[in-house]
Amino acid sequence: MSTYQFIETEQHDNIGLVRLNRPEKLNAWNGAMRAEIMQALRAFNADAATRAIIMTGAGDRAFCAGQDLEEAQHFDETDSEAWIRTWEEYYDTLRSLDKPLIMALNGTAAGSAFQVALLGDVRVGHPGVKMGQPEINSGIASVTGPWIMNLVLGMSRTIELTLTGRLMDAEECRHIGILHHLVPQDQVMARAFEVARELAAKPPVTMRLDKQRFREMSEASFRETIDAAIRIHADAYRSGEPQQMMAAFLAKRQK
Repeated sequence: MSTYQFIETEQHDNIGLVRLNRPEKLNAWNGAMRAEIMQALRAFNADAATRAIIMTGAGDRAFCAGQDLEEAQHFDETDSEAWIRTWEEYYDTLRSLDKPLIMALNGTAAGSAFQVALLGDVRVGHPGVKMGQPEINSGIASVTGPWIMNLVLGMSRTIELTLTGRLMDAEECRHIGILHHLVPQDQVMARAFEVARELAAKPPVTMRLDKQRFREMSEASFRETIDAAIRIHADAYRSGEPQQMMAAFLAKRQK
């Protein structure tokens, strides 16, 4: 096991495991945590002995609650580009993996965590899982989220999920194809390892080339989306609305 601060990593034969480890924050990530995740994913990707990767969360409440609002509430328009560039690097790391990435969802995946879950190759969850894009409820404009959702779900559902900010239950997620395996809660990791072992046994060069082509199919729109996110988030933070909404949310949570 590694000595990271915000995550844990394990090696199980030819399968690498990354576990988000801030259960007291519902595994919500800040910049330091995402940097550790990228470091771990790159290490597994560079290791010839690792043939598949699983990502999951600590505890039984959430895979990840998305961005830690205690960090985001202090941003302003001058931080917009630097902040979005960190997300570009994070999403690019996920998109550039040569190895299959299995998401073992142990609970809610909301906001950017929903987006990250969709960037995985196969998703395993249980009946208590909820997924969605609630940014609008915190006054945060959605740019990368709708891009990912549109690729996976199509425009109609993307608009509805973005504007309502609602979370889908596990059965709806299974019905629309974003949960590939729906199992009892105590079987999520076992099924994730089963899927990982199956994919790890595939020809590695073909696996790498197939994943490379999937990335190429959306590369131009990914970079355009990052540029749009810089512009739109600067506009949003200039208005002061995200800061006000996040401050109100955090104040309510502390009561």
